[in-house]
Amino acid sequence: MTQAMQHFIVIGNPIAHSKSPEIHEVFANQTGCAIRYGRQYCPDDAASFTAVVEAFFQGGGVGANVTVPFKQLAYDLCLAQGGVSEHARIAGAVNTLLLNQDMLNNGAAVNEALYGDNTDGQGLVNHIKSLGWQLQGARVALIGAGGAARGTILPLIQAGIETLTIANRTMSKAADLVAELSVASPSIDAHKITSCTTTELSGHFDVIINATSIGLSGDTLPLSAHLSCNQAYDMMYGRELPFLQHFTDRGAQISDGYGMLIGQAALSFERWTGHTIDVTQATTILKNQST
Repeated sequence: MTQAMQHFIVIGNPIAHSKSPEIHEVFANQTGCAIRYGRQYCPDDAASFTAVVEAFFQGGGVGANVTVPFKQLAYDLCLAQGGVSEHARIAGAVNTLLLNQDMLNNGAAVNEALYGDNTDGQGLVNHIKSLGWQLQGARVALIGAGGAARGTILPLIQAGIETLTIANRTMSKAADLVAELSVASPSIDAHKITSCTTTELSGHFDVIINATSIGLSGDTLPLSAHLSCNQAYDMMYGRELPFLQHFTDRGAQISDGYGMLIGQAALSFERWTGHTIDVTQATTILKNQST
């Protein structure tokens, strides 16, 4: 019996560089799913984004990923036309769209069942665990207070970390983020979270995570000479990153965010198809394809 083709897209601007189609092709081969996954360019405005999403799902689409600059728009659209997961609500952003069948009511319109999730932070935590780095009881520092950082906080807390220090160039933004999230979710214990400026971040941590994109420009973070860690993780990937070189020189284990990219994609695929991905196997295949 021929398996029905399932259609997926990733929506972004720009979008030609996206590795998502190649990643999901590996997932499909691993699980035996028949899929078509495309890149979808969208003009950078709310009306265009809404039109693309509605046309895709009304045309039989199963699931969509959302990347820059549309994660906030996706969040707003899901709140207006359906719902969001707790991870998306805490992140204030959506990277995974699907139709929640539980929300359909006697043939209700498709756009009333739009559901959004955020798998970025969960993908990060899963990748860190796969590296053998210990998060249970860990002292963690997170550099950055933007959307990327925000999406990781709940998954890190759920992983059992002992304390979290959020460092940001602007102290008030880090402090406001701590206050906002501790109110937003009972899972987030404000007593476990402190904030400081990036230059004030010092002492020894088990894990330090860079959630800024500063390394892509070749610039460096203003890190204290008194800052050290066992492991350093940069969410960026695809080039040499000064943040990782800094901690390599100080004897720390390091990782870039390529595994996070695959991990968040695997969770999206699971949401859409019900199939669990062997991320380690998929990562090996994808790395071999890129060499």
